[in-house]
Amino acid sequence: MSRNICITGAEGQTGHLIANLLLQPDKYPDISKVDSVVALTLHPRHHHVKELQSLGAKIVHHVPGREKVMVNTLKETGCDTICLVPPAHKDKHDICVELVQAAKKAGIQNVLLISSAGADYADPRRQPHLREFIELESLVLSTKGDPSSPLGHSPCVIRAGFYAENILLYAPQAQSEGSLPLPIGKEHKFAPVALGDVAQVAAHVLSGKGSHGFDDKHRGQMMIVTGPQLCAGEELATAASTALDSPMQFEDISPTEAKKVLKAQASEVDESEKEYLLEYYSLVREGKTNYIATTAFHDVTGNHPTQPTDFFKMYSDDLRPKKKVKQNHS
Repeated sequence: MSRNICITGAEGQTGHLIANLLLQPDKYPDISKVDSVVALTLHPRHHHVKELQSLGAKIVHHVPGREKVMVNTLKETGCDTICLVPPAHKDKHDICVELVQAAKKAGIQNVLLISSAGADYADPRRQPHLREFIELESLVLSTKGDPSSPLGHSPCVIRAGFYAENILLYAPQAQSEGSLPLPIGKEHKFAPVALGDVAQVAAHVLSGKGSHGFDDKHRGQMMIVTGPQLCAGEELATAASTALDSPMQFEDISPTEAKKVLKAQASEVDESEKEYLLEYYSLVREGKTNYIATTAFHDVTGNHPTQPTDFFKMYSDDLRPKKKVKQNHS
């Protein structure tokens, strides 16, 4: 049974990492081999895309705006499976809607949507960017009730938690002040998940095979994937202090200050992604992220998700405070 996968948003961290796992079967023997990987990308010259090309991915330029063209593009890839990773783009919602409709018309059988944990708790007025994921999930899952669409046979949704890698945006404060400035309040908690853990689950789902497309263990599943530990800001700082062997403090900053910090330090991050981050922080402050969801990760991979201390160890070079050098005035 062949498996030809098209991954959208391949220039982004998520799409890039999922494709990376699928393209290196010798490196990740617990992930089943696939026949081909197509990287659908808004930015074909991006360094992530060039790396995927060097690993054997076929690169296809994604030009949104015309559904008919998108249908033909997907047909030409020859893919039977689509991994829908919403791109970092101001028109993310419209682009994803077009992709779902095109995948339906192109006769693609298997669809995996990378959604967002917490989207179901988001208020359409206060967290509109987060809430958009619920609309996309509904669109993907509604194909199940359409007997004329092959796309309904084998859907799966992964609701990914807050990526721990977002904390790296505050590396300047971590290095210069020994602090993590986050606008999450002091009482409530969240469970940051390592991006690599989400990519692992996705790679297992995309490569798994059953009589209807995806493995029956994964087909039709709504998988919520968060980190394994609930952390308030202080607990996150404690995990960082332990991992980095250097004192790290949590600083509860206002949403306004958070916006300024992101503007100053995340120039490469798309504006829509900054809005998404700020909305997720507001969800934490409202007490709507006080849960962990690790069952899907255990069931799909057979492993344990990354603990916060291990995450901070992985990125110790980026976050460890720089010791102040004494000036020699002689």
